[in-house]
Amino acid sequence: MPDLHSLLADLAAEGDSVDALVAPLPAARWADPTPAEGWTIAHQISHLAWTDDLAIRAATDAAGFAKLVERALAEPADYVDGGAAEGAAEEPARLLARWRDGRRRVVDALAALPAGTRLPWFGPPMSAASMATGRLMETWAHGEDVADAVGERREPTHRLRHVAHIGVRARDFAFRNRGLEPPAEEFRIVLKGPAGEEWTWGPPDAAQSVTGPALDFCHVATQRRHRADLALTAVGADADRWLDIAQAFAGPSGPGRAPTA
Repeated sequence: MPDLHSLLADLAAEGDSVDALVAPLPAARWADPTPAEGWTIAHQISHLAWTDDLAIRAATDAAGFAKLVERALAEPADYVDGGAAEGAAEEPARLLARWRDGRRRVVDALAALPAGTRLPWFGPPMSAASMATGRLMETWAHGEDVADAVGERREPTHRLRHVAHIGVRARDFAFRNRGLEPPAEEFRIVLKGPAGEEWTWGPPDAAQSVTGPALDFCHVATQRRHRADLALTAVGADADRWLDIAQAFAGPSGPGRAPTA
């Protein structure tokens, strides 16, 4: 895993990439729908700002964060959507400024943590590096929805490796989250990065495998594209099933996206 400094630099760069999509938009365009049902561009940015605030609280006020977890458990159906809707009602320039400030404070808060610190979250506690990777994954995924909404295509970068890593590591969670028993054996994962480099996970002699472009795998793992629209190959029944249910994010599995064809 990259060192924390590199991860935080990549997190900042990913935020800047999404910022470049929304900053030029007139205020009216923030109400444009995105592929996430019921969510506008403003909802997407509001959600990122809201989750950044939670990450800052987890890094600086563990007791306060624990109270937020209690609230989330008490109203799981409305907690995330409510946070997004509240911020989406803001004037776009104010929302953008708040999101920018939050991105900066997340990086500063994680950089300031003593080595070995474990941060509370909605699942098991995590390291600063894991928190940074999770924030990058979510920023990238919501950025893809924004890019779709404005008709842009962002060029994939080396930062996709962080997203893919979470997707791979979350394999067993994806099965359990659907009430399924995870496969006993590891899979071999071989993905082609944006520069043609090969990224691998799992034993080379594994009986089951997933191969294909890293961008496609990241789209499946964040449920931004249907696998039928992508060039991923699964060998083995369990690996094939995984591509139908993969998710790199916590919480309910969600409906995913329909195929375009």
